Amino acid sequence: QVQLVESGGGLVQAGGSLRLSCAASGRTFGSYAMGWFRQAPEKERVFVAGINGNGGTTYYADSVKGRFTISRDNAKNTVYLQMNSLKPEDTAVYYCAASTYNLLSYIREAYNYWGQGTQVTVSS
Repeated sequence: QVQLVESGGGLVQAGGSLRLSCAASGRTFGSYAMGWFRQAPEKERVFVAGINGNGGTTYYADSVKGRFTISRDNAKNTVYLQMNSLKPEDTAVYYCAASTYNLLSYIREAYNYWGQGTQVTVSS
């Protein structure tokens, strides 16, 4: 069983920055691929960014490339999402997800554990 707890969401003006964190339980965190997804009101949950177990490979949705950076600290069992140049369309609940199969993917079904989400609101 893997528990994921997100933090770092909040309200920010357009052009600003936020850093999300996701703390994970478990002794083998370094073997999990991790992902960030987001869900805007009345829309589906979509992939934002992913990182493999050792942090050597990352993958981004086109909508956030060049603005968001995913990283991880396996010693702290934590994955981060640094979000810069935020836009109102980035407003959503952001979810952290873990794939204990180490499947780095944009597909939701590749991830078998999910956090509760953290709200990010970007005002114009």
